[in-house]
Amino acid sequence: MPSIAELLEPAQVHCNFTGHSRKKILQLVAESLAKEANDEESSLNEIYDGLTERERLGSTGLGDGVAIPHCRMNCEKMICAFVSLKDAIDYESIDGEPVDLIFVLIVPTHENKAHLEMLSTLAHIFGENDFRRRLRIANTNDELRATIIAIENEIAEHSSSPTSNSG
Repeated sequence: MPSIAELLEPAQVHCNFTGHSRKKILQLVAESLAKEANDEESSLNEIYDGLTERERLGSTGLGDGVAIPHCRMNCEKMICAFVSLKDAIDYESIDGEPVDLIFVLIVPTHENKAHLEMLSTLAHIFGENDFRRRLRIANTNDELRATIIAIENEIAEHSSSPTSNSG
């Protein structure tokens, strides 16, 4: 599975973004991701429509101020974007709390396994209070990207280190 470091392009990180609605933020992300595609206009529409359609099925707000909007589309590899909001917005999250950390994942239609592994990694990252706190105090796009990559590396190191079970 590709890492967040491999997938999350610096241009797809938006720190302290001001967006007043879920629709506005999904629009920003769709525009940002579409710039990476060859056919910007059709990609923009496909990404935005895919994300909003997925949200209609049920909010991707996980709770604790985090949302992971995602959808499938005809693309060659997974692409993603990460947004931290200056002010949290209503996202119809399962805990009713507003959201200020949004990680968007676009998955190729042919992909069956890697996106589940990525969602698991993201759930681990966003499931820990300390990790969320560290992401929220980032002040620049570069700092936000570096922080999520550092957290991913810490998780990988922790899960691959042998545990001491003497005695």
